[in-house]
Amino acid sequence: MSVHSKKEQVAALRERGFVVVPGLVAPARCEELKRIAQTQLEEAAAPVEFEADLRYPGAPVSKEAPGGHTVRRLLDAYSRHPRFREWETSPEIGGWMELYFGEAPVLSRAHHNCMMTKHPAYGSLTGWHRDARYWSFERDDLVSVWLALGQETIENGGLWFVPGSHEASFTSDRFDAAKFFRADLPENQAWIDRAVSPTLQAGDVVFFHCNTLHSAGQNQSDQVKFSLVSTYHGASNVPLPGTRSASVPEVAL
Repeated sequence: MSVHSKKEQVAALRERGFVVVPGLVAPARCEELKRIAQTQLEEAAAPVEFEADLRYPGAPVSKEAPGGHTVRRLLDAYSRHPRFREWETSPEIGGWMELYFGEAPVLSRAHHNCMMTKHPAYGSLTGWHRDARYWSFERDDLVSVWLALGQETIENGGLWFVPGSHEASFTSDRFDAAKFFRADLPENQAWIDRAVSPTLQAGDVVFFHCNTLHSAGQNQSDQVKFSLVSTYHGASNVPLPGTRSASVPEVAL
């Protein structure tokens, strides 16, 4: 699906729940962001989240186990480097989000706002889920921005999306206790069967809705995969007081 103008991209997001915008970020900028991420990963510069913290399928069972200090996310991208912050608050993202929300956009620092580092061997798979099930806002209308800093394919744990799932109404019993979409239910499997996994190149960006079902497999390659991920909402859609969504000051664009 080729979408060129921002209006077409926003329309595609509304219809499908996600849209890929190829080559939005220049190769030199991607290389710089990846270089910074590699340095911070080598240093395990705090704050970080380890695969062992999450216990997803394929993750080390503890930090003492083999691969126990495999980093899954370099957290708080906004604060950890000026170049990450520049991207998250860039005019191209601000303009895109304003067109989508119809009002001033706001960057959430409590959700995503991280450099995803998916490792070979100890990088776990992520089951089917909706991000909105973990977030607390007045409305389930947030958009995440996933910037690929290298090629992303099924082989190295690329994203899968279920087109149109953002508009579906699912009862709570369609999800397990950890809030993952249950693949063991035939009525759920019918949705999962529709999933697609777009191949991304460095500089490609995926915009996806917080209610879009998505997942990611394990990294079967021999290289760490880096992706910078940020989440936005409209200024009138405020986080609910006392929740994790309201735990960190937000950034108006």
